[in-house]
Amino acid sequence: MTDFSRVVVTGLGAMTDMGLDVHTLWDGLVNGRSGVGPITAFEQDDQWDVRIAGEVKDWDPKEKLDAFERKRMDRNSQIGVCAAVEAAECCGIDFQSGDPTRRGVSIGTGIGGIITIEMEHNKLLAKGPRRISPFCVPKLMANACAGNVSLRLGLKGMNLVTATACASGAHAVAMASQQIQLGLADVMVSGGAESAVSSLCISAFSAMKALSTRNDEPEKASRPFDRDRDGFILAEGAGVLVLESLEHAQARGAKILAEVLGYGISGDAHHIAAPAEDGDGAARAMKLALANAKINPTDIGYINAHGTSTPLGDASEVQAVKTVFGDHAFSLVMSSTKSMTGHGLGAAGGIESVAVVNALRNGIIPPTINLDNPDEGFDLDFAANEAQERKIKYALNNSFGFGGHNVSLVFGQAP
Repeated sequence: MTDFSRVVVTGLGAMTDMGLDVHTLWDGLVNGRSGVGPITAFEQDDQWDVRIAGEVKDWDPKEKLDAFERKRMDRNSQIGVCAAVEAAECCGIDFQSGDPTRRGVSIGTGIGGIITIEMEHNKLLAKGPRRISPFCVPKLMANACAGNVSLRLGLKGMNLVTATACASGAHAVAMASQQIQLGLADVMVSGGAESAVSSLCISAFSAMKALSTRNDEPEKASRPFDRDRDGFILAEGAGVLVLESLEHAQARGAKILAEVLGYGISGDAHHIAAPAEDGDGAARAMKLALANAKINPTDIGYINAHGTSTPLGDASEVQAVKTVFGDHAFSLVMSSTKSMTGHGLGAAGGIESVAVVNALRNGIIPPTINLDNPDEGFDLDFAANEAQERKIKYALNNSFGFGGHNVSLVFGQAP
């Protein structure tokens, strides 16, 4: 490990229901605002049990995408590319010069171009096969966002998509870090993107009883760790980080925002959609991440929890944290920013990595809003309803997905 390159963060980009850039996202998080509201993406009637979601609002794709890009991209790719462009501008690299084969992309998504799939299938049923768009396949494929980011920024290194449900974005950051650690890339654009606020997705997750039905109080519907939680809020968005080797960043005089110190990846082999009650898979991912980062559990000051607001998922994660951190679990702070953004599925790991980097830089831990009555046994410091000022050196970001996918990322302050 001592011969591996160190990995640093030099750029951040975000598109969320909180706003259209990193600044607006962070301002909303530290002030405890919710981006959840009534669904506007499609019409609903009284048959729908779930009528709320986290949508990217007041956004004109024309601001960053030309007509051809808009025509050949699903909303998933459009959102992801816009976040990637912000991250690229933030890092200050001239992507038009230098060796493009030493720069790559790793973007995760849970579902990909589901909106295109729905639209084109409806068109097939109503008008027949000859009316299907020739852009249908390039728009719907799960790897489209990564491919479009590669095209936009001229990245000719590794071009990867990770599709591991709600762990996708974190997996993508881990794989990007690995490329740099191994000396296979100097720069990686990584994170997650998702746009799945669609009639099929809402009805499918609703059928699983996975979503909150608190339709009359959308801003209070996502309530991780609260005894009255009743499911997660489906949200769309993207979070993108530019990662570089420390040597490459220092050589060009880059402003370093944070360091990616390690990652842990595990599988549950328990159930296709539910974690083990003892949090075994999550605990192993966290232990592996700490070992990979070469730090002790007592070094962690903040955990950005997966914390989706589901009864079993939240309980499993709390148990896993207690298993890994022991008595130190009561000294650190663990909050769920999904209480404000909702759950961006494959984008969550990217969005929450952006939040963790900002927490490290600013010495502020975002709150878990709507935590009015912690569930039984939930006796940790969840930064309930108010942000906390706390200087932290190391932070952990958890992402767990259907299929038994677990990823933990360790970030540290800029070297």
